[in-house]
Amino acid sequence: MYDAEISRNNPGCFLFLIDQSGSMGDPFGGNQAVSKSRGVVDAINKLIANLVLKCTRDDGIRNYFEVGVIGYGNPDVAPAFTGNFSGQELLQIEAIGNNPLRIEERTQHVSDGDGRTIEKTIKFPIWFEPVANDGTPMCKAIDYARSILARWVKEHPNSYPPIVINITDGDSTDGNPVPHSIDLSRVSTNNGNVLFFNVHISSQSAVPLLYPDSDVSLSEQHGKTLFEMSSLLPESLTEAARKEGYDVKPQTRGFGFNADLVSLIKFVDIGTRVGTLR
Repeated sequence: MYDAEISRNNPGCFLFLIDQSGSMGDPFGGNQAVSKSRGVVDAINKLIANLVLKCTRDDGIRNYFEVGVIGYGNPDVAPAFTGNFSGQELLQIEAIGNNPLRIEERTQHVSDGDGRTIEKTIKFPIWFEPVANDGTPMCKAIDYARSILARWVKEHPNSYPPIVINITDGDSTDGNPVPHSIDLSRVSTNNGNVLFFNVHISSQSAVPLLYPDSDVSLSEQHGKTLFEMSSLLPESLTEAARKEGYDVKPQTRGFGFNADLVSLIKFVDIGTRVGTLR
């Protein structure tokens, strides 16, 4: 299981659930200059850009993946893509790559090869914007993801199972999300059940915990809840996490707690290293 090749006939699917509650307007990881909502948007926009590059060949962008971004808390649950893609739940990667909302110029610090750091201007495509408003209807967001993916797996029964990555800074405000996550994880293709990963981000500067195999080090109940909701890592992603230096074990789950911007980007990147593109 979880070994299907990814092709244009049998694409992969990534669905991001983004907490857009009012507290997401607070600083990210103790950095007063960046809000949690802005940091998450930058991380996912960067990930989407990397997926576009991963799918680009001499003949253009190949539709190896379908991608969706769902926001919850503004004040409801809805697709987060804007512009021409407003209201769209899942999009083929070719359409995404060819139609960013806009492209910004940003400054990046890179090595010059001689041990010095220089500034470099890069093109940064944007597909959706930061939002921070109202509560955290996580249960409703998970149910919405289940309805989207239940339709998707019927159309792609032989594909690598969809991966859902939920990024949040706190408790669900519409009930216990665990039963809803169980229902989501029961959706499956012939190659396995949906993988549901969760990462908690904080306003405080703290040591991130990524890919644990137990919740014993978690003192906060919402962290334990997110851990319980998270899927075990399949072997392919276990290897990806191990290559990044994580001490992964058979019971390691796709879960992160107190993630800062760097660890959030790394978490999301590892979570999308799936399958062989054919």
